[in-house]
Amino acid sequence: MKIWVDADACPKPIKEILFRAAERTAVQTVFVANRLVQIPKSAHISALRVPFGQDVADNEIVRQLTAGDLVITADIPLAAAVLGRGGHALDPRGELYSAETIGGRLNVRDFMEVLRSTGVETGGPSTFHQSDRQAFAGQLDSWLHGRKK
Repeated sequence: MKIWVDADACPKPIKEILFRAAERTAVQTVFVANRLVQIPKSAHISALRVPFGQDVADNEIVRQLTAGDLVITADIPLAAAVLGRGGHALDPRGELYSAETIGGRLNVRDFMEVLRSTGVETGGPSTFHQSDRQAFAGQLDSWLHGRKK
């Protein structure tokens, strides 16, 4: 079992939680990005740098993913691909994506993309708060604990 991190857009507090979790649980954690990612020296933490390009990091994660792995991402299409391959996907704000909810999330994402393409200002994601960090840490701990059984 591995944890894959879509690291290009992963908030720094989430990376720090993942660093600690990897050390505490000895779960291999791979940060995938198209730029250099600063990681601590660890036998359990690595970085994989991919070429620049749309969805290159996402495609590499899906390519290397094995069933049961966890992917940390806010990217809805990546989460859908992960679920389709038998993996698990967790949003940096603490939402564990599921087969039951991913279709609706994809529909909303696509609708918002259509609005933006017509010039409608939809805003960006809300500010990342301490409550988001706590929700993520709680979901990650629950997932890791459930995998040990």
